[in-house]
Amino acid sequence: MSTTNLDTSTLDTAALDTLAPALGRRGLFRFATAGSVDDGKSTLVGRLLHDAKAVLADTLEALARTSAETGFGGGDGTLDLALLTDGLRAEREQGITIDVAYRYFSTGERSFVLADCPGHVQYTRNTVTGASTADAAIVLIDARKGVLEQTRRHLGVIGLLRVPNVVVAVNKIDLIGYDGQRFADIAADVARVAAGLGLRPPHTLPVSALVGDNVVERSAHTGWYTGPTLLGLLETLPTRDEADTAAEAFRFPVQLVLRPQGALAPGLDAAAFRDYRAYAGAIAAGSIAVGDPVTIATPGQPRRETTVIGIDAAGRDLASATAPASVALRLKDELDIARGDTIAAAGTLPDSSADLFAELCWLAPAPLRPGATVLIKHGTATVRAKVTAIEGRLDLEDFGLLPADGLELNDIGSVVLRLAAELPTEPYVRHHRTGAFLVIDPQDGNTLAAGLVGERPAAG
Repeated sequence: MSTTNLDTSTLDTAALDTLAPALGRRGLFRFATAGSVDDGKSTLVGRLLHDAKAVLADTLEALARTSAETGFGGGDGTLDLALLTDGLRAEREQGITIDVAYRYFSTGERSFVLADCPGHVQYTRNTVTGASTADAAIVLIDARKGVLEQTRRHLGVIGLLRVPNVVVAVNKIDLIGYDGQRFADIAADVARVAAGLGLRPPHTLPVSALVGDNVVERSAHTGWYTGPTLLGLLETLPTRDEADTAAEAFRFPVQLVLRPQGALAPGLDAAAFRDYRAYAGAIAAGSIAVGDPVTIATPGQPRRETTVIGIDAAGRDLASATAPASVALRLKDELDIARGDTIAAAGTLPDSSADLFAELCWLAPAPLRPGATVLIKHGTATVRAKVTAIEGRLDLEDFGLLPADGLELNDIGSVVLRLAAELPTEPYVRHHRTGAFLVIDPQDGNTLAAGLVGERPAAG
């Protein structure tokens, strides 16, 4: 199996998308791992990298030395595979994951970006970070313990973020003697929890991260299991973009207005830059072509209509472009358009509203109370807002809403926000890119919550 390994902890998504074609990938697949403390998430990721031949020789040598120093190897050369992702000193000392650890690797079928998310309840907010752009989420369950409250919490976050593919790895199957009935009971419990959260039926499989059963190679001890290995499954699941982004209506948050200024470099044609004005950004959803009519939505302002007369990308003229490409659009009419505005396919934007009905995953230590003033960052637009009501928080037992007068750290709840300027928001369930937003502290700029636009209640 041909593999390539690269540590991407310092690379952003744009850099990865630029890098991947050079590595000959067929497609880039992002996945996150989550689960309760000591379920073996980091060990599973390490096993996946090790058995997929995605660990360089010098890294293996360093891993062997560190394993011996920490006492894991016991002098027999056994590797502590969790150390491949547990990079912080505090993580290694405590044997837990605190930060989200990112790794890049590829097989002959696909290139991967994986995010190893924390299991401790204190760091659930980091799971939101890791899963927010994931094509799949792997939730680990200790075969000895079954579904726990933190399992429900992570599945709740995955459901909130509408991650398209859910994989449940029942780990440490070797510690229960490869008991097929125990696995079946856990799989049934998982299916019930997923159904209660509105998740698609998860892919559930038995694994042993420590031994390697069904991670990359099929186990000889689980003859009762006929499904794929974990890596085999990841190589075939559809990406989030393949599932829905290209089919959505065109949405383009304006990031920057391009207006050449000053003297031109020698050899450039001045006529080519005369009266040039374009609007740069990344296509959030759908596709656009020269000649398409579009609507311009500015927060708190009447909408305007115009037509696309040019699409530029890296010095080239394009006839069309599709999400998630970064392009610059030239428009027929000279309009006052700035960062924070949205360019959309004509006639497809819903009516704007100053009232925002949303689900929040609260990430701040200080609780959220009605009446709080916050900033809402939607796309490239940022507006002030007031929390007018907290309708309840998610009950992780039966998945209904419990009455609540506030949201505490890691709570998932439903709220109503009154915006200072109307935004063209859309339900996250139908538009996962344009239906997401951040809640920001107006005093220090810290992120308070991840938000998903909900359905507006029916009139009357």
